[in-house]
Amino acid sequence: MKYISRLQYITQKTTQEEIELEVKNYLSGGGDWVQLRMKGATDDEYLATALKIKELCYAYNATFIINDNVAIAIRCMADGVHLGNGDMPTSEARRLMGRKPIIGRTANTARNIEILSNQYVDYIGLGPYKWTSTKDNLSPILGIDGYDDILGELEEYNINFPPIVAIGSVGLEDIPLLMDLEGIHGIAVSGSIANAENPRKATMEFVEKMDIYNVR
Repeated sequence: MKYISRLQYITQKTTQEEIELEVKNYLSGGGDWVQLRMKGATDDEYLATALKIKELCYAYNATFIINDNVAIAIRCMADGVHLGNGDMPTSEARRLMGRKPIIGRTANTARNIEILSNQYVDYIGLGPYKWTSTKDNLSPILGIDGYDDILGELEEYNINFPPIVAIGSVGLEDIPLLMDLEGIHGIAVSGSIANAENPRKATMEFVEKMDIYNVR
């Protein structure tokens, strides 16, 4: 069974130097999963940064995921890729990458999850939990009630699904609310760590709070 972290980090900065620093802060704070997200970057910029971040992740024994770009994930031999609703079909990504790499996808509804559950997806990023400035064309905001409704619908119709990770401006204070929902595997964070006064310390606080749920 593939390892899916309960605390995933999505990069927020834009330049290679800034991204390296934010990833170092996260990893040195105890994080173990990095998703490199570089919207608007050229393939050369993306690949160069990916190779640097891969080195950092491997030095800390962390999982390294590429956002959206299957070709870059293959070229840098990342651990996997995360694909949005408008990205390459899962079947095509799996054909190109093989069975071993991790493939995650984004969902916003129970129907999305039902469809993805039949596509050899390893985890689902369900959101957004709250409004987030890191994503354009934002899907409807779910809030805690939205998550509860979706999970209830999945249970009602007996739909088996891969690990679900809550995404979208998740803060420390949201962890108990989300993780107490039956069916939520973990959370993905970005700005809550990247924009903190001390990102390394913020990561440590997230890790400590999430450790409660690592026994599940």
